[in-house]
Amino acid sequence: MKLFRPASLKRRLIWQLLALQYAILTALVAVIVMQLIRADLGGQLMDTDAIEVIGRAIQRQPDGRLAVTETADLRALKADAPGLWFVARNAAGDELSGGTLPEAYRSLVGALDRISFSDIRDTQPPYNLAATIRSVETSAGTFTVLAGAGRMVGLTFAIVFLSQLLLIPILILLALIALIAIPLIIGRAFSGIATVAAHAEEIDIDRRGTRLSVERIPAEVGPLVHAINGALQRLDEGYEQHQRFLSDAAHELRTPIAILQTRLELLPPGAMRTRLMLDTSRIAALAEQLLDMQRLDRSDSFATVDLCDLCRKVAADLAPLAIASGYQLTLDTPPDAVKVTGDCGALTRAITNLVQNAIEHAGRQGAITIAVGRDGSIDVIDEGPGIPEQERDKIFAPFYRLQPQERGAGLGLNLVRDIVRRHGGHVSALAAAPGGARFRLVLPLRGGPSPVIAGE
Repeated sequence: MKLFRPASLKRRLIWQLLALQYAILTALVAVIVMQLIRADLGGQLMDTDAIEVIGRAIQRQPDGRLAVTETADLRALKADAPGLWFVARNAAGDELSGGTLPEAYRSLVGALDRISFSDIRDTQPPYNLAATIRSVETSAGTFTVLAGAGRMVGLTFAIVFLSQLLLIPILILLALIALIAIPLIIGRAFSGIATVAAHAEEIDIDRRGTRLSVERIPAEVGPLVHAINGALQRLDEGYEQHQRFLSDAAHELRTPIAILQTRLELLPPGAMRTRLMLDTSRIAALAEQLLDMQRLDRSDSFATVDLCDLCRKVAADLAPLAIASGYQLTLDTPPDAVKVTGDCGALTRAITNLVQNAIEHAGRQGAITIAVGRDGSIDVIDEGPGIPEQERDKIFAPFYRLQPQERGAGLGLNLVRDIVRRHGGHVSALAAAPGGARFRLVLPLRGGPSPVIAGE
């Protein structure tokens, strides 16, 4: 488990943009608040909570009269502000009052139902003329309430408090915009990168020559894509040089190997002649494997192949070598043809390598069986020591050998795996009953999924 994962670009942009927006908005609000405070003319404002308390106290009695009920909130308010006074009036002209109304507001009472909002500051202590007017919904209908001499608040506090109330919804709105808009914007801007990533996933040893597209990608990412394409170009050139070297070396080896085999055949029969012939055949097989790797890269001659006929030819070609090495070679095929689509030469080499591998490692005794299944499978089974379970996946790696002292270059099984993969199948090493090794090769039957041809 990784403790530190690469930060998401979307997440980083969202948080950074939110932090920037918050900083700018906070600074702007601070400047506005400072200007309002500097422009303050002094005085006190009345806390408007008193209007709500008075509104809840206005109730219609059972006999139909309107009255101000002494609720717990109203008693607490009067205890906190003993000089509280108020007048409430509705559109029908009904009036309710409490406390001593200042003379300065008596003329305003008659028109109170025409006023919906006002805050009046008093600049001199004890601020008895500070008042507020609000329209409030009560259980008895809508009333306009004029109240004064309640709890006082400074204008500075009111400005700061209101600015914070205004700041919070704005920040929430900006956060929602950032959380929704940024992923959409980045997703559209980076859609080309997703396409490039999908193309990069398709690049493989069998699909050389592929280059990443530079269309629809941000200009900032362009240099990276160009650098990757340059690296792919250099890798392709190096691979081609490597393959040409192997091909040339294998071709150069074929002639002296053929001459050596001819001269060995002229020697008198004996144990030394047999051993030298086996060693020479291994060298010839290695050269052929190197050439097969070159042919496989350039193979596009896929056609219908009957696995039964193919295995009969392999068995016929390798029967003399198997018998000379102490084995009994048997073939088990169904009565009907088992047809696949593929390269006959490459598939022949794959089965040949599996049989030669059995001849080499099965202990020079027992039977080697080639079994063809109706499902497109081919099993090559021997009665040797078998393959340890922990080694069964490793033996298909190039140049891997179970024992370092083993003869051979370790390319045969790797070549088998590459051939089968190019045909859309798979090969695996299994345990044979009661002992020995079983190599199972499975190919899609004709009419199934199309095989993967090298160079496509």
